[in-house]
Amino acid sequence: MPAASAPAALAVAALRKSYAGNEVVAGLSFTVAPGTCFGLLGPNGAGKTTTLRLCLGLTTPDGGEITLGGHAIPADAQPARARVGVVPQFDNLDPDFTCAENLLVFGRYFGMKDAEIKARTPQLLEFAGLTGKADARISTLSGGMKRRLTLARALVNDPDIVFLDEPTTGLDPQARHLIWERLKQLKSTGKTLILTTHFMDEAERLADALIVIDKGRKIAEGSPRQLIAEHIEPQVIEVFADSGEAGSYDHENNGWPQGEPGNFAKIHGHLAARVEVSGETVFFYCHDAHPLLAQLADAGGLRYVHRASNLEDVFIKLTGRELRD
Repeated sequence: MPAASAPAALAVAALRKSYAGNEVVAGLSFTVAPGTCFGLLGPNGAGKTTTLRLCLGLTTPDGGEITLGGHAIPADAQPARARVGVVPQFDNLDPDFTCAENLLVFGRYFGMKDAEIKARTPQLLEFAGLTGKADARISTLSGGMKRRLTLARALVNDPDIVFLDEPTTGLDPQARHLIWERLKQLKSTGKTLILTTHFMDEAERLADALIVIDKGRKIAEGSPRQLIAEHIEPQVIEVFADSGEAGSYDHENNGWPQGEPGNFAKIHGHLAARVEVSGETVFFYCHDAHPLLAQLADAGGLRYVHRASNLEDVFIKLTGRELRD
């Protein structure tokens, strides 16, 4: 772990930004320690992308202070970005170039010499699991390959800090796991990762510390395990009707022995510390799950999942279950 006295890789204090009178970043403050993975979580419209743009000097703040890699932002944004890599939310690779040519052209933006970029290219392609694809056109790559090439491109200048905006969205499990492994490798070399994601398991696996923001305000901060311990009971039981269990499905009550999920929750709610109903699923949050599990063993027509609480439970509790556009 980095020394406690090491300067922050990114420090944000009282950051504000409004558009048309709507404050989308409202007094946000946080600090990212060097050599760590920091997660920035929030529902759609929470202000995550605007915050990233502010931190990179791509958008001018209305108030507050930002220091990135020791540089004041936005005044010194250009030298700061010279030591930063960015994986955008959507791949923007040049379809007219090969994999190697995409790396070459991008490296030139940082003032790198062609010989230096070409010397780094085999290593970058190997890191991205694209060995042998140097001359492949972008149109021939799968979605996972394009995403990994975008990650390799972000590393062409050997940055100290890497911003990752939803790096595994749209990928299959194999590709996600490969990128997770590569990101862990980057952190092990001392690089700082700043991650936004909608996959709570991704944040739980990768982030050393994180904040949850909603409507531009910080509503929680800590490590994944700290937030889970602080906000959620240790065990969760999800109960739902089993329409596939022949002979036991209660058609009159839509599968629920007590008529509907809300009634089931009321009848058995005393066996849990907290209960939530979402659609046709009842969530029981428990300190001791055994009494409820004993009741469910005799409840025909229902299925249930018993699991440990996780970061997604924290996120839902803090930001709600309603959809965000």
